[in-house]
Amino acid sequence: MYTSLDWLNELVSVKTIQLETLINKLTLGGFEVEEILEIDVNNNKRTVLDISATANRADSLSIKGIAKEITALLNQPSNVVPYSDNSTKYKNLVNDNINRADFTADYSTFVTLTIENLENLTSPKWIQEKLICSKVEPVNNLLDFQNYILLETGYPFEFYDLEKIQKLTNASDFQLQLKLVEKPLSFLANNDLTYELNSEILVVEANQYPISIGGIISNYEVAYNSKTTSLLIEGSIFSSKKIRQQSRALGLRTDRSARYEKGLNNSYFTEALIRLITLLKITNPNLICKLHTASEVEQLDDVKLLLQYENIIEILGPVQNPKTKNPIDISPIEVTEYLKRLNFDFTFNQTALEWLVQIPKDRIDDLEREIDLIEEIGRLHGFNNFITTLPPIPNIGKEDFSYQIRKKLTNCFINTGFNELLQYSLVGDKTAQSIPLVNPLTTDCSTLRTSLLPSLVKITSENLKQGNNLLQGFEYGHVFEGNLKTTYKEFEVISGIFGGTKIKQNWDQSGQPLSWFEGKGQIEEIFNQLNISVIWNQSTSSKYETILHPYRTAELYLETGEYLGVFGQIHRVLAKQLNLPVDLFLFEFNFDSIRDEFKNKKLALYNSYSTYPKITKDLSFVVDRTTSFDSIKHTLIKNGTNYLKDIELLDEYRGGSIPDHQTSFCIQLTFQSSEKTLITKEIEEIIDTLQSILTDKYKVSIRA
Repeated sequence: MYTSLDWLNELVSVKTIQLETLINKLTLGGFEVEEILEIDVNNNKRTVLDISATANRADSLSIKGIAKEITALLNQPSNVVPYSDNSTKYKNLVNDNINRADFTADYSTFVTLTIENLENLTSPKWIQEKLICSKVEPVNNLLDFQNYILLETGYPFEFYDLEKIQKLTNASDFQLQLKLVEKPLSFLANNDLTYELNSEILVVEANQYPISIGGIISNYEVAYNSKTTSLLIEGSIFSSKKIRQQSRALGLRTDRSARYEKGLNNSYFTEALIRLITLLKITNPNLICKLHTASEVEQLDDVKLLLQYENIIEILGPVQNPKTKNPIDISPIEVTEYLKRLNFDFTFNQTALEWLVQIPKDRIDDLEREIDLIEEIGRLHGFNNFITTLPPIPNIGKEDFSYQIRKKLTNCFINTGFNELLQYSLVGDKTAQSIPLVNPLTTDCSTLRTSLLPSLVKITSENLKQGNNLLQGFEYGHVFEGNLKTTYKEFEVISGIFGGTKIKQNWDQSGQPLSWFEGKGQIEEIFNQLNISVIWNQSTSSKYETILHPYRTAELYLETGEYLGVFGQIHRVLAKQLNLPVDLFLFEFNFDSIRDEFKNKKLALYNSYSTYPKITKDLSFVVDRTTSFDSIKHTLIKNGTNYLKDIELLDEYRGGSIPDHQTSFCIQLTFQSSEKTLITKEIEEIIDTLQSILTDKYKVSIRA
C-alpha cells in the first residue's frame, strides 16, 4: 500500500523522525517497506512509502491502521483528524422507520444510506493530492470520496445511482435484500463484462432486481457517474470465506473483494461511515442523508488473554544491558508500558507477574493466544535487541553401540576420500536371486536387494551418462538372503565403489589407472585405522560372479575366521555393457561382523618408542607356488622373537632359473629392541633359526 508521509503526519508526528529510522522500525515490526518513491504533486515533491503487511493484519491495510502501528512502534502521540467529530447528528441515524435486512452467516453488517442534493461534482484539492500520492488517479467527486475512504479507513463502501435504481424498480421507496441467486441469471457488471450467476452467488436486490454481486462489483445499469446527484451508499461486512468462494467461481477480483478476502470486522465500521458522510457534507452542505436499510449488527464477544511474565522471558530471552553489555531480562514495567502503547486494556497481578489483557475488537482475528501477545511485546521492544541464544535441549537416551561404530566407520571412509551415498532400499531388477514383494507399489520398487553392488554400478553408469565424474562412494543398506522355501535373513552391509580415474604420481608424469594392489591398499588402510586385522583369501563364492572379475576378487576374513566380505575389480563383461572403466573396484562388508569385532576387542596397549637403532636383513628363498606369503609371514612373526618388528615383501619372481612349480620370494626383516642396541651376532642367530623353520615346514631353498 502506497503511504504518503505527509498524510501519515496528519495522524501521527513523523516529521521529526529520520526516514531510515522509520523504515527500520516498520520492517522489524512486521511491515516491509518495498519501495521509497518521490511523487510530484503540484510541483511539490512528496515522499511515499510502499508498505506491505502480513496476511493476518487486515486492520493495518489503511492509513489509519499504519498510523496506529507507528504510534505504538515509535511511541509517538496520535493527532486528531480534521472533520471526524463523532458527536455529529449522523451518528444517530438509526430509527424505527427503516428497512431491516435478515442477518445470515455470509455477512455481519449491512447498512445502506440515501444521499440526495449532491451539487458539487468535484472533490476537494487536498483529497485529490492524497489520492495521487497513493497512486490512485482522481476521476470525479464520488469515486474520489469512495477511494479516499477506502485508503483512510480500510472499509470498502459501494455507491449506486439512486435515481437509476428508482427507475428500474418503478418505486421511490424500494426494498433491499441480500440473498443467494434463486435461478441462473446473466449479470452485466460495471466493468462491461457479463457474468453467469448461480445459486451459490450472493447478490444485493432492490425489489428483486440485482444491483450488485455482494462484496465484489455493482450492476452496470445502476453505476454512478460524474453527473449523479443522488446516491445509495452500501456499507457491508462480508464473510471472507464467502467472498473468496464467489471470486473464484466468477474469476473476478476487485479492490473491494480483496479487502473482504483478507478479513474485516465491524469494530470501526460506524466511525468509517460517519467519516464518509462528513466528507460529503463538506463539499455538499445541503445534502439530505437518510438511513435506508440496516441489518442486525453482529456483536463481537470480548476476548481476554492471560499473559505470564515467565513465558515472555522463556520465549523472547534476554536483552543486552546498554551500559554493562551483560544479558538482562526485559522488566515487567517495560511489558506494562508496551501494552499501554498498544492501547490494550488490562489488569496486572503484581504477585503472580501476569496480565489479563482484553483484546481490541480490531485485533481479535490475529491475537488469539498468549504467544501472539508475546510477539507484540517483541515487536515493540525490537526483535534485534534480544540476544540470540538457542534453548538448552536435554539429551534423551544415548547413542547405541551400532550407531557409534557406524559413525567411526563413516569417518574413516570420508577421511579416505569417499562420499556417502543414499539409494532406495527397493529395486526393480529381477534375477534368480531376487526376493519379490507380494504387493509392490511400482515395478521399479518390486524386489528386495540381495546386494548393494548392482545399484552402485548402475548409479555410476548413470552419472557418467549425465556427464558427471566417477563416484568414489560408500553406502549402508540392508540386504536379504533366502528363497521361497526357506526363512529370509536380513543383514546390514556397507558397500562401495571407487577407482576408474588416472592418478598422477608426479606433476610431470601422465596419470596411471588404479591397480588392484593399490585398491587393496586403500581397503587395508581403512581397516588399519579401525585397528582390525583381516585375512585375504581367494574368492570361492558364486554370489558376485556376474559383477566381479573371476580372477581379481578376494574374500576377507577376520582373525577369528569369521567371513567379513568381498573386494574385487569390476567384471570386464559388465564394464563393457555399461561403458564403464575396467579399473573400477567394489567391496561389500558385513557390518554386523565389524561391529562384533569392535565389541570383542580389548583396549589397545601402547609401548614407548624405542630410541635404539633398527637393523634390516634381506632374506631370499624359493618355495612351492601353492604356499602363500601370508602363511610364511605368520610363521616368521610367531618365531621371530620380540626383536622382529616388521616383515616386508620386496619382490616375487617366477620363471628363468626358477622351476615352474616354484616361486622366489625376497623379504626384508626389520629388528629392533627397546632395551639395547642389537649386535649382528644376535640377529644372525635369529635368522638362522627362522631359515631352519622355513626349511622344515615349507621345504624352502635359501638363496644366496
